[in-house]
Amino acid sequence: MSISEEIKKKSLRYSIQSWSKQGNLNPVVAEKSDNIYYWDYEGNRYTDMSSQLVNMNLGHGNREIAAAIKKQADEFCFLSPAIAVKSRADLAEMIVKLLPDNFGKIFFTNAGADANENAIKIARLYTGRKKIFSRYRSYHGSSFGAGNLTGEPRRYPLEPGIPGFVKFFDPYVYQEKIKFASSKEAADFYVSKLREQIIYENPNDVAAIVMETITGSNGVIIPPDGYLQGVRAICDEFGIMMICDEVMAGFGRTGKMFAFEHWGIKPDLVTFAKGVTCGYTQLGGVGISSRIAEYFDDHFLSCGLTYSGHPLSCAAGVACVQYYQEHHVLDNVQKVGKVLGTILENLKEKHPCVGDVRYIGLFSAIELVKDKMTRKPLVDYGTDPKGIMASIIGQLKKKFFMTYSHENMLLVAPPLIITEVQLEEEMQKMDAVLSWVDAQYM
Repeated sequence: MSISEEIKKKSLRYSIQSWSKQGNLNPVVAEKSDNIYYWDYEGNRYTDMSSQLVNMNLGHGNREIAAAIKKQADEFCFLSPAIAVKSRADLAEMIVKLLPDNFGKIFFTNAGADANENAIKIARLYTGRKKIFSRYRSYHGSSFGAGNLTGEPRRYPLEPGIPGFVKFFDPYVYQEKIKFASSKEAADFYVSKLREQIIYENPNDVAAIVMETITGSNGVIIPPDGYLQGVRAICDEFGIMMICDEVMAGFGRTGKMFAFEHWGIKPDLVTFAKGVTCGYTQLGGVGISSRIAEYFDDHFLSCGLTYSGHPLSCAAGVACVQYYQEHHVLDNVQKVGKVLGTILENLKEKHPCVGDVRYIGLFSAIELVKDKMTRKPLVDYGTDPKGIMASIIGQLKKKFFMTYSHENMLLVAPPLIITEVQLEEEMQKMDAVLSWVDAQYM
């Protein structure tokens, strides 16, 4: 038995894979990775066009991040969150300086899910209120609190859920029955409906509105101009905390360090993970405004994790932030992102199966439809009994283009270090597979 076969057999025998039926799995057995690629033991090269789980922002094999982790390990690997350590202090300072000027402190977590759980706990402690608003087409994590915060079908196994979680609709303009005359009209509509719903729920009971600044896996839904400003105004009117989930969109993915910067708003709390360490180690956190942070100077903060601000992870985070800045990664995202946008628009024009493309920086989704006129999704929401999307991902995999789908969307979110040449080479594969979809399903 080859090394590859032995690893696969052992993996399937002893490990359970997330979000999968276990009986027919056939994972790639990776031997090594570098830049935007990874290889199996047979020498096949796969291109990582989703940055794994949209977290490997700086790609694979980054020597500077690895060296920072090793240096910290040589000093010490772990000390309690109650002990001040350099990597933790340095990273907290760096992130506060990246955030708007109303921010003051960071609470570190292990990942995005517990970042969101702690953010809503902080909002409840600070306001003394209990209700939390979040959107239907959202994913905030699969742990119990974050899973109740989540709106899409991955919340169903947690139901009946925790009281006090209220869902509202995304500004999903493409699939809206109303056809808006302008972006402003769309923003005004969604903001007014949200305000109306909050009034029905009693504003004095609402602690926070939680949003992925840009909806991620559920379709890269980019809010119309004026929407986030309108939500900010609602929060100011009723004393509600505005929490921006930047777990996926943050740390350069959209061409700015945080996605909310595109709309000039200042949230009260910001959750992050993924791109802060780019998957080299696990880390998440909550950016806390100075106003809220000062409240806990004389009020008990009932939040705590054994591995909060793990020194190895914080060392990786420091190296990542330095790399973003010193290597001008945001400039590359903006430059290559324009190329991606042009390619996606051409695919939309060419292929009957492509209903819409949405993109900002190197964060994009291709929405597949049965009919461009009716905008009927290729697969219905929450169900794909014929495995259509899995078959499309399989066709991409045959071309060594690795990404994932969700609902009727194909995600394209490569590492932020990708070059124009690499992007164009890979998107030719997407073009070919979309031609296959046209022939197979239209």
